[in-house]
Amino acid sequence: MALDNQALATLFTEARTHNGWADKPVDDALLHALYDLSKMGPTSANCSPARFVFVRSIEAKEKLKPALSSANVEKTMTAPVTVIAALDGEFYEKLPLLFPHADARSWFTSSPAVAEETAFRNATLQAGYLILAARALGLDTGAMSGFDKAKVDEAFFAGTTWKSNFLINLGYGDPSKLFGRLPRLPFEDACVLA
Repeated sequence: MALDNQALATLFTEARTHNGWADKPVDDALLHALYDLSKMGPTSANCSPARFVFVRSIEAKEKLKPALSSANVEKTMTAPVTVIAALDGEFYEKLPLLFPHADARSWFTSSPAVAEETAFRNATLQAGYLILAARALGLDTGAMSGFDKAKVDEAFFAGTTWKSNFLINLGYGDPSKLFGRLPRLPFEDACVLA
C-alpha cells in the first residue's frame, strides 16, 4: 500500500535538514525506538555493519567538539543528540547470527577490500534509514560531513573495529534557522530509462 501524501511529506517533500534546535531533549526510549525501526531496513546478506553512537551528554559533546569544523560547532553543540554514524570493519563476525543459512563470514574474511566496500555501502544505507526513521518518529535531522574522522575515531573508537562515516544531529528543529530549500536535479538530468 502506498503512503499517503502526509506521510510522504513527513519523510521527503516537506522534510528539511535542520541547523538549529529547540531546547527540548530527546528521550532515551525514543532513541531505542529509532534504532529498532531503522534496523529493519535491508542490507546485503543482512550484514548490518552500521554502528551508532548517540552523543547526548555534555561530556560526550565536549569530546566530539574538537573534531568539528567551525561551521558545524554551534549546531552540533546545541543539538539534543548527535549521532556518529559509524561502521564496524569486522561486521562479518556477526554473520553467523545475522545470516545463519550460509557461511557468509568467509565471503568477507578472504577479501579485506570486499569487506571494506560492503561495510561502507551498507552502513551508509543504514544511516539513511536512520534519518527516515527519525523523521517518521517526529524528529528532525541534520546530516553532515565537516569533521575530522581521525579525531572522532580516536576519541570514540580507539581500540575497536569501528570507524566513523558521518554525523547526524537529531532533535526538534527550530524552523527559524532553516535555509531556503535548495533545488534538486530534474529526472532528465539524473536518470536514464534503459
